[in-house]
Amino acid sequence: MIFLKVSDLDSTYSDYSWKRDPLLWAYSVLMLIPIVMVFIAYNYYQLNFCVYVGWALIVFSIVLILLAGHEFMMKGGAPEGESLVHTTVLVDSGVYAVVRHPQYLGFILFVFALVLMSQHWLSVFSGVMGSALFYKDILREEQMSIVKFGDDYKRYMQRVSRLNPLPGIIRLLSKKKENK
Repeated sequence: MIFLKVSDLDSTYSDYSWKRDPLLWAYSVLMLIPIVMVFIAYNYYQLNFCVYVGWALIVFSIVLILLAGHEFMMKGGAPEGESLVHTTVLVDSGVYAVVRHPQYLGFILFVFALVLMSQHWLSVFSGVMGSALFYKDILREEQMSIVKFGDDYKRYMQRVSRLNPLPGIIRLLSKKKENK
């Protein structure tokens, strides 16, 4: 687990620049390779079923990313003209009630879809390695959120899964059933 001091997080939020983040650069390059490989080696092993699943995953991942972005924009409370990184409100509704990191999950699923569509070993390798580094960034993000939102975020972590939407969907369905 990644642990950061409050002073580190204060400077992380105020001085953060994607240009100086080696983790972001590493997973971005690794996750870019499956995009390129789809154009070079589309359906490499002629596994059409994988291609169909890949297209379905792309649609799902885009919807997930857009829903998360909309929810975050509407309820995150970022000051006018500031990045969404500077939110002032913990968003735990909508898709954030199902999974804590829907945008990250959407990007990982998008890359996985591209891997399924290209079926090339280089896509598989870079997609897995990029996703592992992406996951490390998720852990870093959670540590920053704990410092920023305190016990509210810790309770949110206990309630909502990091990336697995199944428990969140089951919880929402059981709440709907109870309300009937």
